[in-house]
Amino acid sequence: MTPNDFLIREIRPEDNPKIAEAIRAILIEFGVPKVGTAYADKLLDTLFETYNIKSAVYFIIEKEGEIFGGAGIKQLDNYDGNVCELQKMYFLPEARGIGLGSKMMNICLKKAKQFGFDKCYLETLPYMQDARKLYKKAGFKNLESRMGNTGHYSCNLWMLKDL
Repeated sequence: MTPNDFLIREIRPEDNPKIAEAIRAILIEFGVPKVGTAYADKLLDTLFETYNIKSAVYFIIEKEGEIFGGAGIKQLDNYDGNVCELQKMYFLPEARGIGLGSKMMNICLKKAKQFGFDKCYLETLPYMQDARKLYKKAGFKNLESRMGNTGHYSCNLWMLKDL
């Protein structure tokens, strides 16, 4: 498979249950704690509504009506700067290792610049090694401490990129 086998598009209301199910399955696969991470995030079941605001967007990876992952850009919660957060970027196994991560990252960062953000922040976990390689390749740098307050207190690696 190639990235061209998949469609990257903005989320629609009917995508909510499928993307929530996909993200939770991915988190279970990686053994992510169910508390203090996206798994317990109440917004996971209403991603369309969560990102249907000014300067926010969530993209879905779709193939033949099935959802294989997604990623979003939104103002960093509880932070007073012009900083967005790359949020809920998760792909099912079929969508990994074929260049979709780089493609999605480029789409999200381009949108963040269009929204006028100065920097992009993200939170991750040490064992999400492939994701961390992708973030570093895209220009994200490690931080010593978290920014804002996302409620994801179990995520203990933080990164930032100038846009």
